[in-house]
Amino acid sequence: MKNEKKSERRLAYILVAPSLLLILAVAIWPVIQSFYFSLFDYRLNNPAKSSLHLDYSLNLERYLENYPFLMSALKQEIAQATGAEKEQLESLQEKLQQVDEEIRADKEVAKRYEQVDEILNNFEVPSEELKIVSIDEEAAQHLTKTISETKQTLKTLNENGQLKQGDKLTGLANGLSGAVIEPNFVGLAHYKNYLSDSRLWKALWNTTVFTVISVSIELVLGLAIALLINKAFFGRGLVRATILIPWAIPTAVSALMWKFLYDGQNGIVAKYFADIGIINDMSELLTTGTGAMFAVIFADVWKTTPYMALLLLAGLQTIPSSLYEAASIDGATKWQQFVKITLPLLKSSILVALLFRTLDAFRVFDLIFVLTGGGPANSTETISILAYKVMFSQTNFGGGSALAVIVFICVAIISTIYIKILGADLISDRK
Repeated sequence: MKNEKKSERRLAYILVAPSLLLILAVAIWPVIQSFYFSLFDYRLNNPAKSSLHLDYSLNLERYLENYPFLMSALKQEIAQATGAEKEQLESLQEKLQQVDEEIRADKEVAKRYEQVDEILNNFEVPSEELKIVSIDEEAAQHLTKTISETKQTLKTLNENGQLKQGDKLTGLANGLSGAVIEPNFVGLAHYKNYLSDSRLWKALWNTTVFTVISVSIELVLGLAIALLINKAFFGRGLVRATILIPWAIPTAVSALMWKFLYDGQNGIVAKYFADIGIINDMSELLTTGTGAMFAVIFADVWKTTPYMALLLLAGLQTIPSSLYEAASIDGATKWQQFVKITLPLLKSSILVALLFRTLDAFRVFDLIFVLTGGGPANSTETISILAYKVMFSQTNFGGGSALAVIVFICVAIISTIYIKILGADLISDRK
């Protein structure tokens, strides 16, 4: 008997293994990758940080485009210099030669050094893999220090008018400063910075307000619509199809449509709201914080309520009509039937609808991005909008990845709360 159970359990694991691997590849792996990126100061607009570096590296292309010419120019300058100026230049030359020898002391670095030098002499461009080489931390720091001293000395001599080729020498020295690539591993620094940043907490507050208000309204309206279209009446099919139209429209299209309707000069919705006294002026909907939040919630409720109604309608149709007939015979009112029969039996459908809509609302991006862009003054900026701005507008992939991980953690917490508090019976083993 035990062997049969073990065999069945083993078979079950084998059958679900493909699904687990698919979930791992599609859902879990991107999160792991984002977390890894968040541990680095990863910025595409900074050449020194445009890739992940755990060790000190040297950009041989940049180094060899400047070092040989700098040494040649120094040699010419030394030949024409005298006294203390000549001694300073000779000292710089000696230090640069010494640090160059330290770099080439490693056989692998020396080999790549020669390869890149040959490629550059042929007026070709070396590959990324070839030109970036890892170097010893001590050698990297020595090179950085020598370059800094060289830049400062040449700058001083040039400002004093003691150099014949001052601009050329200082330019080549400045070019060398970008050759050393320092490690951009920062650990959990991004999380520490964001968790102490008021903008993140403001974005989380905006996201929470949007989620709670919109989902609550959509649940009430969606349940009312579901109850209505669950009844048998003439033209019910047409009504059901009509109700689904807002949900069928792409979010970006509906957001742009509402943007025109909210326009402070020509928007018909803004005019009606002003006429009935909901707002004082037509322009308030998109130019004030409260008005903009109301605008995005109203647009989201209009678009997504049909989705909520559709999910709840599916649950209503699973309730046997005989229960209502029996309750009616026993003298139960419509309200009592709703409270005692509909709501308890609809609990599972409500959980599913709330879970899907809450997660979807918490990750809202396209609606707000098109409608307000997170404005005015970040009053409608959600956590997803903030992550987009950091990652793509600022090209800060490290910080943006940290925000993406924070969004994932928030979504995981929401899912856990729903499942533990409202849906424990859905995942418990039933015999």
